[in-house]
Amino acid sequence: MNALLDDLAWRGLMAHVTDPEALGADLDAGSIRFYVGFDPTAPSLHMGNLLQLVLARRFQAAGHRPVLVVGGSTGLVGDPRQIGERVLNEKDVVAAWVERIHQQVTRFVDFEGPAAAIVVNNYDWTVGLGTLDFLRDIGKHFPVNRMLDRDVVRTRLESGISYTEFSYVLLQSLDYLELFRQYGCTLQTGGSDQWGNLTAGVELIRRAEGARVHALATPLITKADGTKFGKTESGTVWLDSQLTSPYAFHQFFLNAEDTMVIDYLKMFLERSHDEIDELARLTAEQPQERVAQRALADDLTDLVHGVEARKSATTAASAIFGRGDLRDVSAGMLKQVADELHAGSLARTDGELPSVVDVLVASGVAKSRAEARRTIQEGGASVNNQRIIEVDARLTSDDLLGGRWTFVRRGKKTVGAVCIDN
Repeated sequence: MNALLDDLAWRGLMAHVTDPEALGADLDAGSIRFYVGFDPTAPSLHMGNLLQLVLARRFQAAGHRPVLVVGGSTGLVGDPRQIGERVLNEKDVVAAWVERIHQQVTRFVDFEGPAAAIVVNNYDWTVGLGTLDFLRDIGKHFPVNRMLDRDVVRTRLESGISYTEFSYVLLQSLDYLELFRQYGCTLQTGGSDQWGNLTAGVELIRRAEGARVHALATPLITKADGTKFGKTESGTVWLDSQLTSPYAFHQFFLNAEDTMVIDYLKMFLERSHDEIDELARLTAEQPQERVAQRALADDLTDLVHGVEARKSATTAASAIFGRGDLRDVSAGMLKQVADELHAGSLARTDGELPSVVDVLVASGVAKSRAEARRTIQEGGASVNNQRIIEVDARLTSDDLLGGRWTFVRRGKKTVGAVCIDN
């Protein structure tokens, strides 16, 4: 098999391939053009999308040219979901999301050199397409019985599926046909939940053009318990720093499960086989050191948010748990940490700052004032890493980091934050 495909197989990135030998032969024969699409069904891409961008980077590094499609038209329709009809977003909302996602995808690929990336919007070739032309030129190639065989359609038939969602596969297949004609794309990649759409595009090109093209699907990423990867208590892990802060992003991967972290390293990181094997060895021998998790969190934060954001996130995390000075953390990063800790809020009373007891309770570190007092009496309470020994202690202006944030800890690991309103 082709060296690139061998590497993807080792990394667990190939759930399905239409014809591995034929694809490998085409890759060996020279540079190909391939595409992956991103529908703007939200204001940002997420971790599932990042896997496709990392895959595109691997293909580009091997000399193949990526075409990234932002789905201005498919985003108006939406791929059918396993449960329930998708809510259609307003056109102006989708248009704004198209622009945001266009900006996001351009950060992950190279636009210089012989394998320079291209970014396109499928709205450009669908906006002027008439209904009759669409039905005659595209719809005639899709047997209804085959469309009914798709897993998501079978799942939805009993509860109901609209013609809009049922027909989504035609739009995505049209993308492949158009990209084959305009740019010579001969490979489409996507997640395994898109396999039916990917192979439908392959079949459309065979029927319409008599040409052989390829599809490759990556596995869906899950946690050890089988649940979908990329979810936190507050929702999806987004690539937009305004939706998931660099601090929260880094912390999410720092807390990856031991049983899954090596799989994530292989899939997401651009480290060599030897480097990952060494991380796997260290994780097996010294799991408490979490070296693999640190490598995963650092590399991915560098990739998505940049080295400086990662350094700020790690500095803040170290300071929060008493291994650094919180005053060295920027105001912006303090807010990120406070948001991640679901900071409580307290106000001054007659110009006086609140008591440490009240801060411990408002932050969630203590469940009651009695527990807060007991924690202080036992020597287990600290404010901004300074131990508190007086039960009646109050905050001072020096305790307000960035003019408003105070961080408290009970013991070594239970941390919280409070915002003091002026």
